[in-house]
Amino acid sequence: MTAIEVLAGLAVMAALLVIRYLALVHGRGNIFCCVRDSNGTWRSGVARYAGGELHWIPFLGLRLRPRHAIARRGLIVCGRRRLNAGEGPEGFWSIDCHSEGRRVSLAMSEEALTGFLAWLEAAPPSAHLDAA
Repeated sequence: MTAIEVLAGLAVMAALLVIRYLALVHGRGNIFCCVRDSNGTWRSGVARYAGGELHWIPFLGLRLRPRHAIARRGLIVCGRRRLNAGEGPEGFWSIDCHSEGRRVSLAMSEEALTGFLAWLEAAPPSAHLDAA
């Protein structure tokens, strides 16, 4: 393989990642949202509401299927706070949630947080939710 072939392959891969990024960001109803992984670092991605679930898709990856699906039923918001400088994306809010015995932390803009809380409150009465 020549250097030109390697560079062409890398350029094609970079172009596919850019197209994937644009498709995720500009998709209808998608919001920029980060999820805290087990190491405590924020992973960037896109969240979208699908029925009674919030689907999260990472920016880096090959699949367009969600990596996390957080069900609205039984979702409890334990706390929320503005992220400090250097802690995560600037101007974002951290939302700590508890669902089905597992904890999940999301980071999103104030506008996205308003939509997230409205989505929780719009749940049917049988959803047993608790929004802080």
